[in-house]
Amino acid sequence: MMDKKVKVLIYGTGFAGQGHADAFRAAGADVVGIVGRTPSVVTEVAKKMDIPCSGTDWEAALQACQPDIVSIATPGGAHYDAIKQAIEFGCHVFSDKPLTADGETSAELYQLAQQKGVKTAFAASFRYMADILHAKQLVASGAIGEPVEVECISHFNLEKEIPFGWSHRKEDGGGRLNNNFTHMLSIVTSVVGEKILNIAGDVRDDLGKAPIVEGVHNFKTRRDFIPKDLNDPSLQWGESNVEWSYTVLAQLESPFASKPVSALFKHGGLTPKFDENHIVFYGTEGAIFIKGHYGMGPLFVWDQAAKQWQELPVPQEIADQLPQIEGDTERNWHFLAREFVKDIKGEAFTPYPSFKEGSLYQQIIDIIRKNNNWTDVRHLQ
Repeated sequence: MMDKKVKVLIYGTGFAGQGHADAFRAAGADVVGIVGRTPSVVTEVAKKMDIPCSGTDWEAALQACQPDIVSIATPGGAHYDAIKQAIEFGCHVFSDKPLTADGETSAELYQLAQQKGVKTAFAASFRYMADILHAKQLVASGAIGEPVEVECISHFNLEKEIPFGWSHRKEDGGGRLNNNFTHMLSIVTSVVGEKILNIAGDVRDDLGKAPIVEGVHNFKTRRDFIPKDLNDPSLQWGESNVEWSYTVLAQLESPFASKPVSALFKHGGLTPKFDENHIVFYGTEGAIFIKGHYGMGPLFVWDQAAKQWQELPVPQEIADQLPQIEGDTERNWHFLAREFVKDIKGEAFTPYPSFKEGSLYQQIIDIIRKNNNWTDVRHLQ
């Protein structure tokens, strides 16, 4: 068992980088350094967060800080080199999603981590929402019989005028599959079963282009930079090359079911919702309905005898597991970082997603993006 504080080096200075730093500090780790792309920004963030070492050279920071853990909080397109260097340096790695921009490089990093014997965590972390943990408990206890089907429906109605950036580019880790489906797949497999048997999907780029605007640094505040006049002839535009909508069908093996469980993932990034975004787990003897695209709640169970939905509160033992943090994203990072640090220190921990899942999800996303699941039926008409 490790008694000393583990040392963490953060890569990324935006919303995720600062969120990861807070999460690791709450887990009892020592955040010793932070690396970013822009000298003035990384200096400012390090000062604000009282992080002793800062700079723009990742390899130099690895040498100077000698971290036990690195936390990767940049857009996905910048992950590969930084993670590879960290693994070679012998660091445990905590990475936000997506693991990399494609399945081949994600699989390579997973294999390298295994060969080096370092631990990895993959932050598809909305599986730690209170009502998702509750659903997992209910399914495992047989509350809905054998699970047979899952339905995940969400429409975000994102502004098409959000400034052009990494989220618009496949090579930078953008797209709704990388930044929404990763969480949804993690949620569903955590409840039903981790083994994914079959996958099929369709994707669509509804956007086309977005305005190019300088000064956007924090992903959470990107809406503040939407141009006032979109008809300004001097405005520059960037071309999107990635999906803003997806429909995915999956079959999962479940320890709680005798047959494969069907799962539907339907997401429209730019389309409005008419009713509640939701996640539903259907079983042979009931169902669990959770409001909210990531299972924010509340949770309802179908009462077979009364033929009606009954709202269930989060059990106290689940509420007690959760970090007391405002913000779903931040709280889930705290949960994952806590379990990761416990594992590294040799303490009892709750199993968490690793590069095994990160690699698998990225390879699945590559398959979905090929859009080659269609059967031409025109000759039948």
